[in-house]
Amino acid sequence: MSVLDSKVPKGPLKDKWTDYKNHIDLVNPANKRNIDVIIVGTGLAGGSAAATLAELGYNVKAFCYQDSPRRAHSIAAQGGINAAKNYQGDGDSTYRLFYDTIKGGDYRSREANVYRLAEVSANIIDQCVAQGVPFARDYGGQLDNRSFGGVLVSRTFYAKGQTGQQLLLGAYSAMNRQIARGKIEMFNRHEMLDVVKVDGKARGIIARNLVTGEIERHSAHAVVIASGGYGNVYFLSTNAMGSNATAAWKIHKKGAFFANPCYTQIHPTCIPRSGDYQSKLTLMSESLRNDGRIWVPKKMEDVLAIREGKLQPTQIKEEDRDYYLERRYPAFGNLVPRDVASRAAKERCDAGYGVNATGEAVYLDFKSAIERYGNEQAKLQGLNNPSKEKITELGAAIVKAKYGNLFQMYEKIVDQDPYKTPMMIYPATHYTMGGVWVDYNLMTTVEGLYCIGEANFSDHGANRLGASALMQGLADGYFVLPYTIGDYLSKEIRTGKIPTDSPEFEEAEKEVTEKINFFINNKGSHSVDYFHKKLGKIMWDKCGMSRNAADLKEAMAEIKAVREEFYKEVNVPGAANEMNPELEKAGRVADFLELGELFAKDALMREESCGGHFREESVELDGEQKGEAKRNDDDFAYVAAWEYKGEPADAVLHKEQLEFKDIELKQRSYK
Repeated sequence: MSVLDSKVPKGPLKDKWTDYKNHIDLVNPANKRNIDVIIVGTGLAGGSAAATLAELGYNVKAFCYQDSPRRAHSIAAQGGINAAKNYQGDGDSTYRLFYDTIKGGDYRSREANVYRLAEVSANIIDQCVAQGVPFARDYGGQLDNRSFGGVLVSRTFYAKGQTGQQLLLGAYSAMNRQIARGKIEMFNRHEMLDVVKVDGKARGIIARNLVTGEIERHSAHAVVIASGGYGNVYFLSTNAMGSNATAAWKIHKKGAFFANPCYTQIHPTCIPRSGDYQSKLTLMSESLRNDGRIWVPKKMEDVLAIREGKLQPTQIKEEDRDYYLERRYPAFGNLVPRDVASRAAKERCDAGYGVNATGEAVYLDFKSAIERYGNEQAKLQGLNNPSKEKITELGAAIVKAKYGNLFQMYEKIVDQDPYKTPMMIYPATHYTMGGVWVDYNLMTTVEGLYCIGEANFSDHGANRLGASALMQGLADGYFVLPYTIGDYLSKEIRTGKIPTDSPEFEEAEKEVTEKINFFINNKGSHSVDYFHKKLGKIMWDKCGMSRNAADLKEAMAEIKAVREEFYKEVNVPGAANEMNPELEKAGRVADFLELGELFAKDALMREESCGGHFREESVELDGEQKGEAKRNDDDFAYVAAWEYKGEPADAVLHKEQLEFKDIELKQRSYK
C-alpha cells in the first residue's frame, strides 16, 4: 500500500470542499495570537496567504529574497486570471472550468483539488475587485473577459497586459496593512537555506540575511513554502533570473516528496533566443493568441529569402502562408493549449520553416485583427468608404488598448514595430507543473510543512492552461490554506513558543554554514554560471520539448558528471559575511544540479506522452490523432512522488493512483 495519503474527503465531488470546511477543527481567535507561521515566498500564493493568516490573527513571519514582495516573479504574469463567472453568458460554469483544467492537464491531476480550484475561482475575482485591482471592463462597466488556450469560453479576467502586477499589488497592499498592525514581520532580502524539524514536525527555518551574510534561526508552529517553480533548471527560461528551487529542494531533502518533476511547460509565445550570451528569455503573453494568427511561409524559397533579408513577411501573400494551428486544429485554432502549440511550432521549425536566422521562430501576426477591429470601428463611427490607412489606424488603436504594453515591450527588445510587421515567437521554458507533493490540505509528507502555488504539484497535471497560475496561487493563499492549516494548528494551541536553541536548530545551522564555507573556500577555475549553462544545455537538448530513453539516460549521466565537476571546480569570489550574489547563485545551482538529474529520472520512468511531457516513443501512429501525444492510462495514471535517498539516481518512487469518477478518461483532442 502506498505511503501517500491524499486525505481527499469522501462524498460527491461538488460537496467535498463545503462539507470538509463544515467539519474541520478551528482555532479560537484568542489562541491564534499565540501561534506563529513562517511563509517563505511573497508572490501571489505567499503574499495572499501571509495577508489572510495575519488578518485571521496568526503571527506571520514572511521571507523573500527580493528587496520587496512587489518584486516577486508573479509580477511578470501578463495575460490574466481564470474564473468561472460566466459574465459572457457563453456557457461557462464551475464544472466546465474543472473539466477544461483536467483535460488541459491531460488527465494527470487530482479531481478533488481541481474541482475545489474551480469552485473558489469566482471568490478570487470578488476579493481582488474589493482590493481595487483595475480589471478591464466592457462598454457597460462590467468586468471584461477574454479567452485563453484550451477552452471554448471567455473566462479570463485581465488588466491590460499586466494582470500579475496588479494582482500582486493587491496582495501586497493587504500584506502592508498587516505589517503596519504588527501581525506580519517582514524579512526582505532573506533566503531560506534549510527547514528545521523537531520530533518529525516542521518547526522553523534557517535563513541567510543576503545583505549582511548573517545566518539566522526562525521558529514557528508551521512552515509554508511558496517559493515558485524550478524553470531555471534550464538556465534560459522566462523566469526571473533569481527564481530558484532551493526552498522546495531543501524540504525535499528533509522528507518532503517531490512529485512529477518532468512536467514542465514550454510556453509557445516567447521572444526567440538571439545569441549564446543571453541569460534570460522574455515571454509574450498567451493573450496575444486571441487576436494574433500564427504562421510560417508555405514555400521554402520564401523562408530562405526572409532569413537572408531579401523578403519581408508582409510581402508574402495570404495563399502562401501556412496558418498551421488553424490547419491542424480547426476547432481551437490558435487557442490550442500551450503544449500543443509549442510542439507544433517545433515541428514546423524542425522541418526547416523557421523564419529567423537561427531557424527557430514563427510569426504571430495581427494584420487580420487590426483590419477586423478597424472595419468595426469605422461602422461604429459612421465612416463611409474609409481608406485603408484609416481602417489600420482605427484597428491599431483597439489592439493598443488591449495589448499596448506587450507591443511596446516587444518593440524595445526586437527593434521592430509589431503593428506593422508580425512578431517572431518561439517556445521557451516557462512554468513547472511538477513540485512538492501535497495532500488535499496542501501539507507535504512532513507534518506541519505546507507548500502552495507553483512550488507544489497539485492542480495542473501534465500541462497548465493559460491564466491558471494566478488562479491557483490566489486560491491556495486566500481561500484554501487558511482553512486547512487551521485544522492542523488547532492541535498546537498548548505547544507554546518554539525555542531556537534546540539541537535540531543547531545542527541545521551547522550544515548551512559548512556548505557556505565550502563554496567560499573552494578555489576552482570556473564561475557558477559556467556550470549553470552546461546544465541548461543538457536539459534543453535532452529533456526539452521532446524526450527519448537514450537521451534521458545520457542526461542523467551527464548531469551527474557536471555536478561532480561543479564541486571540484566552482569558484565563488567574495566573502560569506557580506552581500554576495555569486554565493547565492552557487547554492541555487547546486540544488538545480540535483533536481535536474531527478527530472531526467522521472521523465525516463514515465514511458508515455502526456501534456508537457512528450516521449518520442509514445506517439499516435495513425488515425485522426496521428502525430499527437499517446497517453498510457493503464500503467501511468498516477502521480510520481519521489523520496530523497541521497543521490538523485537513488530516489525511491511512490505512486498516488489517480481516480476519475466524474470525468471520463479519453484521448485529448483539440481538432
